Amino acid sequence: MMSWTLATALMIGGVLALMGLGLPVALAFLGINIVGAWLFLGGMPGIDQLIANATDSVTSFSLVPVPLFVLMGELLFQSGLAIRVFDALDKCLGRARGRLSYMTVAGGTLFATLSGSSMANTAMLGTTLMPEMQKRGYKNALVMGPILATGSLAMIIPPSSLAVLLGSLARIDVGALLIAGVLPGLVLAVLFAITIRTLIALDPEAAPAYDAERASLAEIAAALLRDVLPMGLVIFAVIGLILLGWATPTESAAFGVVAVLILAVAYRRLDRAVLVRSLRGTLAVSAMMLTIIVASTTFAQILAFSGASRGVVTWATSFEVSGYVMLVFIFLVLLVMGMFMDQLSIMMLSLPIFMPLVIHFGFDTVWFGVFMLVALELSLVTPPFGLLLFVMLGVAPRGTTLWDVTKAVFPYILCTLILLVLLVLFPPLATWLPSVG
Repeated sequence: MMSWTLATALMIGGVLALMGLGLPVALAFLGINIVGAWLFLGGMPGIDQLIANATDSVTSFSLVPVPLFVLMGELLFQSGLAIRVFDALDKCLGRARGRLSYMTVAGGTLFATLSGSSMANTAMLGTTLMPEMQKRGYKNALVMGPILATGSLAMIIPPSSLAVLLGSLARIDVGALLIAGVLPGLVLAVLFAITIRTLIALDPEAAPAYDAERASLAEIAAALLRDVLPMGLVIFAVIGLILLGWATPTESAAFGVVAVLILAVAYRRLDRAVLVRSLRGTLAVSAMMLTIIVASTTFAQILAFSGASRGVVTWATSFEVSGYVMLVFIFLVLLVMGMFMDQLSIMMLSLPIFMPLVIHFGFDTVWFGVFMLVALELSLVTPPFGLLLFVMLGVAPRGTTLWDVTKAVFPYILCTLILLVLLVLFPPLATWLPSVG
């Protein structure tokens, strides 16, 4: 029998090597899974078992919310309903200095509760708000910084597709994990707003003042009632139904899609072209996610069967350190991995190792799920390979460099670190709301 150290090096090192050669994530995991099944599960019978396990991994009812949440975001984006929300919020902020930056945080947080996709959130904020902000002379820290920071909130605030995947892979209650992200996400949005106010106070020219048309109270009220308040139907369908215990995450995701469709029809923004574009986008993202789930589930099973998972956990717990020291170590591992890998790959590699450690040290699994989501949210904007950094480069003006984007988002990275500290000091920040439901 191969030692656990050699098995770990073969499985994890093999995946990293294949990814380093440019092989897609899912194919890298599947390739190593075949090798691992052959070595550790007894040759061809092991391959047969691998196929059977792969089928079981994607026929789980708990994964149904993933494509539904993606479809919600696609419909909101393709129908133009999200843009109406920003137009309404614009009227509310009047002539406040830096109002477009504040609107990015407010609108991006609201859209995060409607879409569930960090990439869609960032791309939409970048394409709709960045040109106007740059036209008004805003500096990068108040243009790209808030867009990147707020765009990543969709990973924490429900409906988060990644939270559903994390819950499914780590055997955490998906409904509780979704609800647990609400308060930390709102706290992070407030921290972003405080950061914007601080940057403006330190450098008023970072957001030059300019004359803006002041809307009357009647116009503001009409815009909020017409374009923002109806979105509460979607939020209630996704969050409220779970919190009240009236629906499972899968049912609430279905109700959320129905709510968006009702609004799109009511605003006369639903046609065949919108449906086709939304379904195509949903199919592409969902197929990618489900393929990765197949690879990750079998990868974790082979790690466990080879003795690698048990060996790593035994080794890690032999140092007799406190749970919080181990938590710092876990965070540092996630941070380093986030500099080079995407979030799904990180989850697939780390969860088989981290979850036994979390259980060993007695941490609440829902709380740890939120902690890990926040850490993964941070990895979205850490160089050199933070995914949202490249999304921003894709929508930024020609000549924008990765260093420009990194400098802009750095103050907001500090906000995420503060939130992680708050989660450790005050665990009810994540656990209180699920306990209410």
